[in-house]
Amino acid sequence: MKPIKEIIRQDIQAMSAYHVSTVPTGCVKLDAMESPYDFPEAMQNQLSNLLSKSPIRLYPHIAIDDFLPQLRDTFAIPQSTAIALGNGSDELIQFITMLVARKNAKVLSIEPTFVMYKHNANLFGMEYIGVPLNQDFTINPKQLLDEIEKNQPDLIFIAYPNNPTGTRYSHEDVEKIIQAATGLVVIDEAYGAFSSDSFLPQAGSCEHLLVLRTFSKIGFAGLRIGYVSGSASVINELNKILPPYNMNQLSLTAAKYALKHIDWINDNITRLKMEREIMFSALEDIESITVFPSEGNFLTIRVPDAKACFDELLRQGFLVKNLHGNHQLLENCLRITIGKQQDNSIIIQILQKMYR
Repeated sequence: MKPIKEIIRQDIQAMSAYHVSTVPTGCVKLDAMESPYDFPEAMQNQLSNLLSKSPIRLYPHIAIDDFLPQLRDTFAIPQSTAIALGNGSDELIQFITMLVARKNAKVLSIEPTFVMYKHNANLFGMEYIGVPLNQDFTINPKQLLDEIEKNQPDLIFIAYPNNPTGTRYSHEDVEKIIQAATGLVVIDEAYGAFSSDSFLPQAGSCEHLLVLRTFSKIGFAGLRIGYVSGSASVINELNKILPPYNMNQLSLTAAKYALKHIDWINDNITRLKMEREIMFSALEDIESITVFPSEGNFLTIRVPDAKACFDELLRQGFLVKNLHGNHQLLENCLRITIGKQQDNSIIIQILQKMYR
């Protein structure tokens, strides 16, 4: 038998797995943009009853399930648009990349951004082109358009708003990218619920435009449900390579229940947006901290020493994301998920004390 190292692809052996932090006991988890709010007890009991009756002995049949019509109605997805579901938007990113993967194919995105765009390009042997952001995390439209013209990428990913910076680029600049593209353009709106703008109403209006969304950031990261909207000509091809039963009955049951309580979801989103602005204003007043404008459910800040700040927050019971070392533009940066009001207040007090 051959040694395992001779069997597994060398490029995969050179990769690193996506790091998921272990949360110390009693620590508030604010590193992954999860919602801090659980269903109230009465809603949890109702959901438990529904889950107990979910037909888990059967494969889910999305084509005849009422989830897609409910999803379309809840989020006003255009009727002319086709929809595909994924086990989280991560799965959809992977299979959309696979859809165009071939010899000499190219993927383009801005940098820094969601690491899985580059990871999947490398996984499928594609050339990845990362166009750097400006120092303030805005895009340079001319540089980006020049790179698109020069490289003619088969696939472009634009996180809107961006992760890990929180930036929402101007709608007009993203429109220029869509118009200039010769391949597929994916507008990844994982944080779209917290943003002041969306391309979802335009999904399907342009054959090569795809709009990606997820349940993860609106309160249901554990359900692993993502969806992509676009033209039927592209979505039909995507459905050919998606696993036939990539969804599960329990997640679909829970998601349908959640959508029936969209007012509860929207109230939480509004609350988190208010908390984001309160936290932004407080941190902006600390002279030695740079806090970047965000339209996600998180804030990215630059501090004098990211490791020292990360360690102190962890010591006091808060796990955030240390971005230092991920990209040169993220030097001494931390990303803090917006949590409950009392937790946000404590974090502000800690940072004020550290950098007063």
